[in-house]
This record gives sequence, C-alpha cells and structure tokens, in this order.
Amino acid sequence: MLLYMSNSARETTSTPLHSVSVAGAVVREDGRLLAIRRADNGTWELPGGVLELAEAPEAGVAREVWEETGIRVEVEELTGVYKNTARGIVALVFRCKPTGGEEQTSTESTAVEWLTPAEITDRMAEVYAIRLLDALDEAGPHVRSHDGRHLASSSH
Repeated sequence: MLLYMSNSARETTSTPLHSVSVAGAVVREDGRLLAIRRADNGTWELPGGVLELAEAPEAGVAREVWEETGIRVEVEELTGVYKNTARGIVALVFRCKPTGGEEQTSTESTAVEWLTPAEITDRMAEVYAIRLLDALDEAGPHVRSHDGRHLASSSH
C-alpha cells in the first residue's frame, strides 16, 4: 500500500528541475579574493559556472576558474551551498588556493581582479559578496537561499 501511495503522489506533482553551478572563492596569501566582471551583464562575481553532467564538483570549479580568469587553483573545501529560488539554481562554492597562471579576461569576463573584502562588499550584489565572505570564515559550510536579489535565510 505504501508503494502505491508514493507512486500516485509522484504522478500528481511535478518534478522540480534545478541547475547546479560551482564557483571558486580563490583566496590569495594576502587575503585578497579573485573576482570577475561578467561580460554579459557587467556585474562583479566570483568565477564559476554550470557543472557539466559527468564532471566532479571540484574538477568543475578548477575548470571554470581557469577558463574565466587564467588562474590555476587547488580546490580546498566546500564553504557554502546557495540556492537562487527564483531561477532554480543551486551553487556550490569552494575555497581555493591559487597555484599558477596569470590573470586574463575571457569571453565570459571583461575584468579579473584580486579584491579586498571591503572592495567585494562595495562592488558586488549582496547575494554574491556573501559567497566570498563566507569562504573567509571557519564556520561553514553555509547554506543560504535568495530570490536573486535578497538573502532569504542563513544557517550553518
């Protein structure tokens, strides 16, 4: 009977679809963090993008950071999980250490800079700035939701 009930419940509800993205909170020894100005909308964000189907999250982070910034990284640890409730995007953010390469723009970025936490707060929308700032503390991983503009909740 339980099997029948769970099957019928599944038939009457739609299956939510989510996109999973990964991003690198790349922290330099002097405490500055890597940021890009996106080519498509001009906003400042941390480097990242959609995780490919057969790709491990850590490999996706290293690939996205490299493609968008020219910086090679060692992925250290998951620092947060962030859900954009309006767009159905779940972002996994990993703290990374730079290991080589040189800053360069790409088709996805018009600027690549190492910013201080204060500069991040000034240049980025709160929903993106918090991802980098969360990576600096030892209290994570953080789990947060937002509607694309405003944080909805915060927990550890």
